[in-house]
Amino acid sequence: MDNRLAVFNKYDNALCLSIHQNQFTQPQYRGAQMFYSATNPASEALARSLQGSFRTLLQPDNDREIKQCGKELFLCYFSENPTVMAECGFLSNPDEAAMLNTDEYQTKIALTLFSGISSYISGID
Repeated sequence: MDNRLAVFNKYDNALCLSIHQNQFTQPQYRGAQMFYSATNPASEALARSLQGSFRTLLQPDNDREIKQCGKELFLCYFSENPTVMAECGFLSNPDEAAMLNTDEYQTKIALTLFSGISSYISGID
């Protein structure tokens, strides 16, 4: 993790996106959710842009809110650049897990993340 953090902090004007899939004990939960740290105020703006992109382009019924993380998300918390951990869906939800396992849906997620990053950089959000 220290080596990853060093890469995250190596460049002054970078942004960092850590992409994950969520899992919970109950299978009904679904949808993307972004986590950010208050240690860099720009991280919250990036998280809002990414979450909005998911709502607009891929998951219109997604009512999940962005969440602030603490030190448990080491890379987000200690990164000097805007950083978000993007949970792109729930592997514990059978329908979502099936979609996440397809190239087509993975491409849609990648384009959705790209759109959110582009909006953030452009200040559109």
